[in-house]
Amino acid sequence: MDALDAKYPFFASAREAVAAAAVSLPELVAADAPAVERARERVERALLEGTVASESGAFPGESAYDTQAELLSYPIARILVSLLDSDPAIEKYAAAEAATAMERVRRDLETDDELRSVSSATVALDDLLAEFELADAVRPDLTSPAGAGRGAAGSGGRAAGGGAGAAGNTGRDPAHYRIDVGPYLRLTSPEWGDSWRLVNRALADGAVRVSREELLAALEAAVAERVAEGLPFELAADEGIGEALESRVADLRRLLSERTYTEPPDVVAPALFPPCMTNLIEKAERDVELSAAESFALMAFLVGIGMTPDEVVAFCTDTSLDAEGIRYQTEYLTDERGTQYPPPTCETLANYGICHNEDDHMQVAADPLSYYEKRVAAADEVTDWRAGRETEATDEAEATDEADETSEA
Repeated sequence: MDALDAKYPFFASAREAVAAAAVSLPELVAADAPAVERARERVERALLEGTVASESGAFPGESAYDTQAELLSYPIARILVSLLDSDPAIEKYAAAEAATAMERVRRDLETDDELRSVSSATVALDDLLAEFELADAVRPDLTSPAGAGRGAAGSGGRAAGGGAGAAGNTGRDPAHYRIDVGPYLRLTSPEWGDSWRLVNRALADGAVRVSREELLAALEAAVAERVAEGLPFELAADEGIGEALESRVADLRRLLSERTYTEPPDVVAPALFPPCMTNLIEKAERDVELSAAESFALMAFLVGIGMTPDEVVAFCTDTSLDAEGIRYQTEYLTDERGTQYPPPTCETLANYGICHNEDDHMQVAADPLSYYEKRVAAADEVTDWRAGRETEATDEAEATDEADETSEA
């Protein structure tokens, strides 16, 4: 078992490594091996934070962390999710595994060729395409102008994230690609936003033109699809895994019925929003399309402060965000699905280039929602955006009534 297997445990090579090691999962669980606790952490962080990375930040190949325990935590985590037997939990777990994997892929892709050649714990884009049998379906679009920046994923509901600086369509880092229409339709969804609809794409010779970030978003969907495949599954009664994991499953079930934050602020005060959220709103108001990671972070924050999908749609009127994409994403993020997806932490947002730690606010709170809660609590006077909206609606209704009365007279 090597670091690459632990880093991408859904790869076929990782499954083969587990099989070749002939490790007994029932015995590991019965012995309460380190992989079991790591598996519990993996699922808990998936449900609450949208990541499966270790809270310690340690990772095989980058520290002395136990590579075998990290790899084996993946199949045990799948057992835990199966025992939860909850569709929302499966969906969120798969999404978190995919989001974490793609964060790692982006870091790998930014690694210099020379460093990658001597490192066994990094992957290239070609490796990822081959893993999902997309090598023949995806190719660089050599017709784009050299030096063009990487396009951003649309304003839809995938937490694909934004990349770093751009390169032209030459070399190892092209700005755009062509993906055959079949795989494109399988891996993407119109519900991600209007920009993903096939009718709005450049289609030629049976292939769809996508930016590099959009390709990574589609690959993230492929990872989530593979992780979710076969979940939940039945466990053999005679193995005793279910009984041995009962206490951990009970703890995870409680997470499914509890909010990450006991009470939302229940006030919409844009003047008190964290700098990163204000920056995203202003960017959208300039009619600049947000990346998938930016859109996800903003929607998770607005839902986290108690806004309904209708309120978010109204709040984002006259921005680059489309109403259909907002509704899909905000409905996915609400508690009605069984679990809450809180906003990403400031550290995660910083990795995506969204949070810049203005005024050293990470010392105040570790995530946007907690920061906002503290600003609301400390404010002498708070003006709720919803109150102003209700006043406008009342004024419009009274004006309509007066017009009707005048007409009748």
